[in-house]
Amino acid sequence: MKCLLSAAILLLSFAALQVAGDYDYKAVLQKSLLFYEAQRSGKLPANQKAKWRHDSALQDKGNNGEDLTGGYYDAGDYVKFGFPMAYTTTVLAWTVVEHAAAYQKAGVLADAREAVKWATDYFIKCHVSEFVFYGQVGQGQVDHDEWTQPEDMAEARPAYKITAQAPGSDLAAETAAAFAASYLVFKNVDANYANKLLTHAEQLMKFAVTYKGKYTDSITDAKNFYDSSGYVDEIVWGAAWLYRATNSKNYLNIVNQNYNSVANNDGFGWDNKKSGADAILYKVTKEAKYKQKLESYCDYQIKSAKKTPKGLIFLGEWGSLRSNANFLLVCSEAANMGINTASYRAVVKKQIGYFLGDTGFSYVVGYGSNYPKYAHHRSSSCPDHPATCGWDFFNSNTPNHHVLEGALVGGPGSNDDYTDTRKDAQHNEVACDYNAAFQGVIANLVEQN
Repeated sequence: MKCLLSAAILLLSFAALQVAGDYDYKAVLQKSLLFYEAQRSGKLPANQKAKWRHDSALQDKGNNGEDLTGGYYDAGDYVKFGFPMAYTTTVLAWTVVEHAAAYQKAGVLADAREAVKWATDYFIKCHVSEFVFYGQVGQGQVDHDEWTQPEDMAEARPAYKITAQAPGSDLAAETAAAFAASYLVFKNVDANYANKLLTHAEQLMKFAVTYKGKYTDSITDAKNFYDSSGYVDEIVWGAAWLYRATNSKNYLNIVNQNYNSVANNDGFGWDNKKSGADAILYKVTKEAKYKQKLESYCDYQIKSAKKTPKGLIFLGEWGSLRSNANFLLVCSEAANMGINTASYRAVVKKQIGYFLGDTGFSYVVGYGSNYPKYAHHRSSSCPDHPATCGWDFFNSNTPNHHVLEGALVGGPGSNDDYTDTRKDAQHNEVACDYNAAFQGVIANLVEQN
């Protein structure tokens, strides 16, 4: 009887452990980086691990024939949307700057740097002169009308740019942030490359504040996909990163000139950088106002935001896990700076448990035993090139042909409702910006375990 009792207690303990989220965060971090490999555009390197991908979009060019190959495909599609790609890069670089030890622990620090560099190499090509920057390659709707492998794209891929006459302060400042954060990634690894990144960062920040305007008023094709709500938050964010990178008071002055305009616009994501900027500014200035803003933001989401019946803090129907991860990253970094450390970390760990399997389902492709098999993602869904794909395949019940390792799908609805189907982009698409903050939160958890 005693033996039976002991066994029962052990089983209960094991079940409790699973519910609490006893996960291999190192494996998740490794897989998330594999997702970025699967999103690569251009000529792939010899050490490419996602072997089912091949060279693609090798003819991407600017209006004057500039080489615009490389960079990342945005989501399940093949447009290179510069605004969310720059945000993704800033966040990825941020995670490497703060958590190099976590990447090292997981054995993927070199891969993490490579993920950042894949984007910055592309942005360098896009920044063809001081006040000219290509912010998109490919046409949104034309691209979305096809369901093919990237190797088989036949449609024209026009390139769109911002200039002094057609400005985009948000795009320029976000890319400046990406360059500045990436400078910090490489400054002790490759000083020449790092200095090149810093030069581009400073030029783009000058572009952002000299010629003001919203990028979607200049690159109108992006309006239906990544319409910007304004550029002041990006100017604050970009200047914060440049202040961190250079310690130049000029950038702190830019922050101070613009901060009051966005002081109450808490949030973090591809279109709102305000709370992320608070985290960077508190780190570099230790000013109480930034601490108060961070605490207010995190406390509100934790205590007052809607929760699903199974406990996910629910911040939006489209890509619910992405929005949750964005918030978790800011609060993880706040915790690292001594703001309600224990309580925020407990919330973060519990929320990430929802992502990874506490409900019996992992929303990360290839992680766990029960994960999405029908992610809304063309290149992984289609049979190996040169086989045909198309809408008949999209509508079929055949699972995706390739496991898109590490990709975070959009996630459940407000009642924990979720169907694994390619037909539901709202809940089952993947995107570079979805994984960025998520990967940063996982890096935090690797360090803490």
